[in-house]
Amino acid sequence: MREILGRRRKFSLRRGARSPQLRAALTCATEWQWPVLPGIGLRPGGGRMRVCGCPDPDCAVPGGHPFDPVLLAATTDPRMVRWWWTNRPGAPLLLATGGTAPCALSLPAVAGARALAAFDRAGVRLGPVVATPTRWSLLVAPYSLEELGELLNRQDWVPSSLRFHGEGGYLVLPPSQTGLGRVRWERAPQRRRGRPWLPEVATVVDALVEASSSAPDGGSRLAY
Repeated sequence: MREILGRRRKFSLRRGARSPQLRAALTCATEWQWPVLPGIGLRPGGGRMRVCGCPDPDCAVPGGHPFDPVLLAATTDPRMVRWWWTNRPGAPLLLATGGTAPCALSLPAVAGARALAAFDRAGVRLGPVVATPTRWSLLVAPYSLEELGELLNRQDWVPSSLRFHGEGGYLVLPPSQTGLGRVRWERAPQRRRGRPWLPEVATVVDALVEASSSAPDGGSRLAY
């Protein structure tokens, strides 16, 4: 019996070691010192549907949010990372934003494509950009709520579709799969020693506000 259990355990470890999510999570945690944790993931629904693993049947971010463990459990400990993704090889990869970790700004995909084109034309250097079928997220250097508030207070309008992932927030990273689609790198992190380079939030916020305001799915404009 011990022999059988041992073989099963070895098989589980080998399966986890092949998981793209595990490899990505270890890169984030050990090479970049980004705290990560697994998302809840998806479960089979009716027919071919796949729904969020949480109890909420109307979950707005199916599969792509913390549940168990909770967000505060995010870590850079490789032992914990290996344990999580060995047991759940397909779990989405979540970055706990803020603190010393990257923050992010996200906007509708059409607005994100427009903003990146504008940055490229202006010669603005960007960091990693995460893309899903509906939204793009630009990773930036950590910012405080006070700093962000000052920047937004200078804007006449702040579109409701522009979202901010700072302290106490999270972002789904590639190569995750959620109910909203596949998560990929539109701009991959630069492969260098240490952490990937990140721009300051002040460098990008004006262009993202403008792109979100003019996008067809930009959402309503709110006075800040």
